[in-house]
Amino acid sequence: MSTFINPSTDGRNGTANRTMNATMNATKNGPRHGAGNTSTTKATRRPRLSGMTWLVWRQHRAAFWTILAATVLCVAWMIYQRAQMMDFLNAYGFPAKNLDDAGKQFDPYVGAFSSVTTGLTAIPVILGVLLGAPLLASDLESGTAKLIAAQSVSRNRWLATKLALAGLVVTVTTVTLSAVFAWWWNPIKLQYADIDWTTREFFNTTGPAPVALSLLSVFGGVAIGVILRRTLAAMVVTLGFTVALQAVWGYFKLSLGDIVTATSKPISPGGRITFPEVPRTAHVLDTSYVSGSGKLFDLTTCTDTLSEEATTSCMKKADIVGASIDYIPISQMSSMQWFGASILFALTAGIVAFLFIWGRKRLV
Repeated sequence: MSTFINPSTDGRNGTANRTMNATMNATKNGPRHGAGNTSTTKATRRPRLSGMTWLVWRQHRAAFWTILAATVLCVAWMIYQRAQMMDFLNAYGFPAKNLDDAGKQFDPYVGAFSSVTTGLTAIPVILGVLLGAPLLASDLESGTAKLIAAQSVSRNRWLATKLALAGLVVTVTTVTLSAVFAWWWNPIKLQYADIDWTTREFFNTTGPAPVALSLLSVFGGVAIGVILRRTLAAMVVTLGFTVALQAVWGYFKLSLGDIVTATSKPISPGGRITFPEVPRTAHVLDTSYVSGSGKLFDLTTCTDTLSEEATTSCMKKADIVGASIDYIPISQMSSMQWFGASILFALTAGIVAFLFIWGRKRLV
């Protein structure tokens, strides 16, 4: 039976290699027990990692445990902040009282949102650079990949185990953080107009968006590491890749929604213009004047006149009879996130397919 050798100690510490071999054999074969201890073994046996899964977890356990521990701390902090916010809202009389009138009383809780969302939006970048880029690049650089290729386990199984464990840790982390943050924000989500849900601090940290962004960042970093085969270079390039990904995502995310147009009731030309009402938390894209023929005019139209009479005459001449507002309601947020996430998941699947195709001949 072939055995695995810990690449970090190969050629440096023979004792460590023999210990790793013995541990792997014991993990594969299981402990030996006498016939009289069979029932006791069955009663006390617990599920544990073995074989390639154990090896990959042990190799990256520092990174995995750090990610999970940071997630637990962040979740605890958000739970505490939500409890503080709910105490304030109950004492304030929300939702019977409009939260927009709270003014500076609510500023500390908005500040708490800002401090947490700043960290949450950086998670895809951090995971891509610190987990994705070194995941295979370090093995290729140190020669571990050649050592694994010499074992009885196929390269595809080794690669699949690496990607699966990394993907599982990333998914569990981002799903948990996304769910807890959404739970924190949900009580005021539809009522507090001073928070723009389309910003990256809120759109990218709830629903499937953080999961999709993080997985694409991590597996993109893995692909970069496989191509460059140098850990430090892969981390630097991955940093640029993840920042560019965030920028492109931010540029196109509003196009994922359907624009709704609200138009005021037409009046006679030159009359007093009233603007249509839109939902409190809607993201307004554009506001325009509307002529009788349906032509749109910018709000700066007729603002260069010196008197009210001249302004009225100017608007009458332009045949302006109303106003329109283009906006995206917050009710579309979830569908926009899932639509965008499906695109990111598809790109991630393409990168994973590339890694397996490339790994058949070049992953050594």
